[in-house]
Amino acid sequence: MKALTERDIRTSFVNCSKGEAKRLPLPKDLADLGHWDDLDFLGWFDLSAPDRRYLVVERADGLVGLSLRSASGSRSFLRRSLCSLCLTAHPGSGVVLMTAPKAGPAGREGNSVGIYLCADLDCSLYARGRKKAAPGGRMEESLTVEQQIERLRGNLDAFVERVLQ
Repeated sequence: MKALTERDIRTSFVNCSKGEAKRLPLPKDLADLGHWDDLDFLGWFDLSAPDRRYLVVERADGLVGLSLRSASGSRSFLRRSLCSLCLTAHPGSGVVLMTAPKAGPAGREGNSVGIYLCADLDCSLYARGRKKAAPGGRMEESLTVEQQIERLRGNLDAFVERVLQ
């Protein structure tokens, strides 16, 4: 992913108003982020509203920013859940159900789509082996790291398409 500016991020959002995009908090470490090549998307959460998360995805037709909300409710810490993007399993609340309002009129009517994501939004780092999940979190695969990254990107693109439809 290429390095992004505040303007890039704020103008990329497709499922919230321009005013909301102007007011949303940016990642605290944006200026110091040095591992852009390891990211398939920029993801962060709102420290003042922990149920809100944001993704910015670089696509062939430009940047797409998505505003997400995590589902409420507690989860058992004995249960493991699988991220839909990177296929990393996490115990307890390590994977959360996120909902994104659809873009355009469908979103204004209240329609949304959901996806299970790593709560820390570090899917790109898990897929590349740059961040380790809890024991048993990443299954040994016959796919190469490059193939796992392509799978993550395909899963991400499919989710973005569902939001844009």
